[in-house]
Amino acid sequence: MLKLSLAKKYSKKLKSIVREVDKYVIGQSKITETIIKCMICDGHCLLEGVPGVAKTMLALILSKTIEGAVFKRIQFTPDLLPSDILGTVIYREEISDFEVYKGPIFANIVLADEINRTPPKVQSAMLEAMQERQVTIGKQTYPLPNPFFVIATQNPVETRGVYPLPEAQVDRFLFKIIVTYPSKEHEKMVIDHNLEVKRLEEFDIPKLITLNEITELQKLVKDVHSSREIKEYIVHIVNATRHLSELGLEEERYIKWGASPRASIFLNLAAKANALFEGRNFVMPEDVRKVAYDVLRHRIILNYEGVALGIRVEDIITKILKSVKVE
Repeated sequence: MLKLSLAKKYSKKLKSIVREVDKYVIGQSKITETIIKCMICDGHCLLEGVPGVAKTMLALILSKTIEGAVFKRIQFTPDLLPSDILGTVIYREEISDFEVYKGPIFANIVLADEINRTPPKVQSAMLEAMQERQVTIGKQTYPLPNPFFVIATQNPVETRGVYPLPEAQVDRFLFKIIVTYPSKEHEKMVIDHNLEVKRLEEFDIPKLITLNEITELQKLVKDVHSSREIKEYIVHIVNATRHLSELGLEEERYIKWGASPRASIFLNLAAKANALFEGRNFVMPEDVRKVAYDVLRHRIILNYEGVALGIRVEDIITKILKSVKVE
């Protein structure tokens, strides 16, 4: 079991990162918290939001707070090829030999910008690398850096020139995070903060955590205690997504597929990360409820009737969380 002193130490460090990022990406501290929890779970996250809500800036500022982190941004387009991401083998006349050129995926933090704007072949290559943590170029297989964390974004408002990720591939992401508009007060602060446009290099962003500490956190989060009651609570929640009628909820008629066992694994791990973020070495039911939306929203698939009627998955999750009790 994780020592309480160690949990509190890292909690302070992680919260300091959130405060620093919030200086530049105003009003999105909850999103930053969630991304950090995903990172210490050694998972990947999918951000969905309209253009202009600082998804790209958030990822870039976060990378700046990590000492030694290599950050790469990949702008996905319809003409992108898998080799543009993974790398390729090229022949160089000056040395009369082939040379391996590693693609931008060889980084600690990779921003996959508008991942739904590229064809399925490229999406599959990206997601396979995320899963396997290695890339084969030519006849040689190369491990990706450790830690390796992908922040993918997608724009939900456009349908032309986009290739929606299949449900089975979206399921590979630990979290799906919805980035909303800032409040009116926060938007006023955004205007004031950006009266004088500066280059990012002009901001003095401190290094608050190292790559080795992130790797250690990814190991320590597994030592956060999750009791038998918590695990049963998680299983009941996930099972409820498949059998809503057992809770007396009529929304079951709108669900095509409920969450898979992978959701139970990720919900338990994410709850541990939330406990560690709060400085605890044990999981509480509140930890499960806090991460449930980000873990489950892309794992509950509506049928055509549910989509046509505008049924919101978040509302279904809310009803499940109100109905399922800790025993």
